[in-house]
Amino acid sequence: MPAARDLNAFLDLPEVAVPHGESGPLKGLSLAVKDIFDVAGHVTGCGNPLRAAEAGPARRTASAVKMILDAGARFVGKTQTDELAFSLMGQNVHFPHPVNPRAPDRVTGGSSSGSAAAVAGGLADIAVGSDTGGSIRAPASFCGLFALRTTHGRIPLDGAMPLAPSLDTFGWFARDAQTYEAVAKVVLGGDRHRSPLTRPMRIEALDLLVAGPAEAAEHERLSHLVAGVTGAPQPVGPVRQGLDELYWCFRTIQAQEAWAMHGKWISSANRGLAPAVEERFRFGATVSRAEVLAEGVRRKAFRTALADLLGEDGFLILPTVPGPAPKSAGTPEDFASFRERALRLLCWSGLSGFPQVTLPLGSVAGAPFGISLLGPRDSDRALISLGATILDAAGQD
Repeated sequence: MPAARDLNAFLDLPEVAVPHGESGPLKGLSLAVKDIFDVAGHVTGCGNPLRAAEAGPARRTASAVKMILDAGARFVGKTQTDELAFSLMGQNVHFPHPVNPRAPDRVTGGSSSGSAAAVAGGLADIAVGSDTGGSIRAPASFCGLFALRTTHGRIPLDGAMPLAPSLDTFGWFARDAQTYEAVAKVVLGGDRHRSPLTRPMRIEALDLLVAGPAEAAEHERLSHLVAGVTGAPQPVGPVRQGLDELYWCFRTIQAQEAWAMHGKWISSANRGLAPAVEERFRFGATVSRAEVLAEGVRRKAFRTALADLLGEDGFLILPTVPGPAPKSAGTPEDFASFRERALRLLCWSGLSGFPQVTLPLGSVAGAPFGISLLGPRDSDRALISLGATILDAAGQD
């Protein structure tokens, strides 16, 4: 097992005792927590040293994290995050970059970078993260992990730093479906969505967002593996809104909300933000009220159209991200290009608020490459169960 310092997954913080349940379904499992969630006695730094310096120790633990601790999981540390959770690569300029244990020359993905590295490297059994634009799904695909973007609003986010509240969701990583399901029972309870997911679908426009021929071939292979369990997916046409329209709808809403949450603090002094992170925040300051209202209408129409497409029993099969993790030594232009392509896939779950599970089934050029299932609102547990069945059939549970 690698040492914590070898992966740069954990923050170097003073040790503070964190109580956990003496019994429960998660007893014996270790828990790492992304540093946007409060853990009583620890400072929540949100990936920025000045933010950490201004914060005192949290008085209470975020309620979703506390549920996991109360179920018996043992806290082992707080993990790195991109600055203010506003990036997809996992390379925070203020800290040594986390190492991707499954592909050491490639990024872990962010913003839940340290959490993904900790679980992939065997330093924690469970690690808490968040997903606003893809910060659970992308690192999971990059690091070969099982993970879910939960239905928006289903798990409470008190005690967590908000980024874009209408998009923010609680999430976690695990190496296997059994551990993932154990956590799901604790934090999700039972599904409110009662219908079995029996109607797989594919949208060609989403499949074509993979990065190249090798990725396309692997996605096709993975789709056949999934179809071996679910049945052949029905090809369906895209919803009325185009991919670029949905991308800009997501970007506009996220940026405006992020600036509303953090703009005052960012503007009050030199916060030392990485240029790309600051640029994303300041884009939000340029968004007008009219644009927000217009994109809100577009978002509502998309959510309705996707709900109608899925119905009660349908789910989409799609690439999680365009390809394996970008190389760590890539240029800012490389990262920006990948991010923009990835967001065209990732924004479907974000804008709709519907859950999406990513499965660690594939690889390209020796690096992990996930495939996703996106289901109706509140079908979280059903997606996890279906994902576990698929992994078991593929011999990868």
